[in-house]
Amino acid sequence: MPHQTVTHAYLGLGSNMGDGPANLRRALELLDAVPGLAVEAVSPVFRTEPQGLTDQDWFANCAARIRLDGTWTPETLLDATSGVEAAMGRVRTVVWGPRVIDIDILLLDGVEWRSDRLQIPHPRMCERAFVLVPLMHLAPELRIRGLTPSQWLSRLTYSVEEDLIRQPSNPFRGE
Repeated sequence: MPHQTVTHAYLGLGSNMGDGPANLRRALELLDAVPGLAVEAVSPVFRTEPQGLTDQDWFANCAARIRLDGTWTPETLLDATSGVEAAMGRVRTVVWGPRVIDIDILLLDGVEWRSDRLQIPHPRMCERAFVLVPLMHLAPELRIRGLTPSQWLSRLTYSVEEDLIRQPSNPFRGE
């Protein structure tokens, strides 16, 4: 049997149109159906206030760890996640605006990647409690640019009450 490369990636998912938690579940089902891609673990779902464009409904957010078998590149993973977004009716009209589903590639093993379409690690993930809190639940020992999710969170101003995450627009404390 030939050797297959297995790669792990972490994704951030968000939705604030319709039934957000149901949209997250549907996106995870569609991702899991992609040949060579398997959803291995999913964080709890958190409700989060919108960032950037604040006059919109709150988001349902979670993080997922996926396994990629065979030959995947950051760009082919982006094609797969974009395909799921399109299948669910995602239309990109307003930056930071409402969306039925948003799937961000946060990390891909130790890969650093920069292209016109994609940057890995995700360039703003360490500023966002709505990304870091789910990651902390999913993979507390995960290293992001040398720090764990909780170490990154210690640099932010935010609060968590049960499944609710609040974060002011200027996320860094004293920086």
